Amino acid sequence: MMIGQTLGLYISRRFIRTILSVFGLFFAIVYLGDFLELFRRTSERPDFTAAMAAVASVMRVPQICELIMPFAVLFGAIWGFMTLSRTLELVVARAAGISVWQFSAPALTVAVVIGAAASTIYNPLGVYLKERADLLTLDMFAHETRYAAAASSTATWIRQDGADGESIMHANESLDQGTRLLQVTAMTFDRTGRFHRRIDAAEADYSTGRWTLKNGTAHEAKQLPVPFATMTIATYLTADQVKNALASPDSVPFWQLPTFIETSQAAGLPAFGYQLQYQLLLARPLLFAAMVLIAAAVSLRVFRFGNIGRRILSGAVAGFVLYVIGEIARGLGSVGIVPPALAAWAPAVVASLMGFTILLYQEDG
Repeated sequence: MMIGQTLGLYISRRFIRTILSVFGLFFAIVYLGDFLELFRRTSERPDFTAAMAAVASVMRVPQICELIMPFAVLFGAIWGFMTLSRTLELVVARAAGISVWQFSAPALTVAVVIGAAASTIYNPLGVYLKERADLLTLDMFAHETRYAAAASSTATWIRQDGADGESIMHANESLDQGTRLLQVTAMTFDRTGRFHRRIDAAEADYSTGRWTLKNGTAHEAKQLPVPFATMTIATYLTADQVKNALASPDSVPFWQLPTFIETSQAAGLPAFGYQLQYQLLLARPLLFAAMVLIAAAVSLRVFRFGNIGRRILSGAVAGFVLYVIGEIARGLGSVGIVPPALAAWAPAVVASLMGFTILLYQEDG
């Protein structure tokens, strides 16, 4: 017996509602924490307004919440199956000859659609908002250098050659896909390779053929430090090379990742991080479908056989184990120890097979 269109749409709407509700709850919790932290940092500033902190937080949170989307799908699907079971709707469907695969199909379809939308629409939007939030918080903390250092997750290093000689630059944080650096320290060398001077600057902006350093101090051997408003360092790097060298994979929108991969490979730069990010986004619909299968495996028999808490806990543990496996695979794939495609797709495939096997055993013995 095939599931009817009316029943399929009804189940789909239920799962859309539960998944989005759980994601909205997670979003609100993360937003509240981020807003309170930003409020604490800015409350003593004379030009501070709560609205600025609220806007900055609401733009920062979407990209953060990308990481918890699989858990939103998992717990939303568990909630959806439990609700249908508690109201005996699944019992009636089973009595009418509808198998577990048939009434799980609408939920799987919803998960795949949400996963595709999360990769192609939500991801580019989150990246864009995060870039705007970084610029806004930079203005809010323009005179607090410690904030830039604290906000940076990884330091940035770049070695380059230019018309005046080689130079090495270090920055605590990069914006605009690496074309704007904050809290910069540069070491310059002349054409013979001898050390010339050290430059400390608040920021550096890339333009064709040069970096423009702003608000810093230049240190030369046996001379007093000289403050400056602007100073330039010549470079032969192009804008694409700078972006490919400095932009973190999660700061590149889904639709631009293929271009970054091709440019990096053409320039002889490692592209493992961009390849992994692209494959992770491609595998997201399958990962979300795997979460629905796991949810179905742990929650379909909740109200007929009891052990509600234990089954929900088993679903949470399964999701956590999958997350740990995914992070291990991501770490291996980002440095090329394993192929990025394998690192991205393996956790989703394994989780799908695991959920499918459990459901097959429960349904057919």
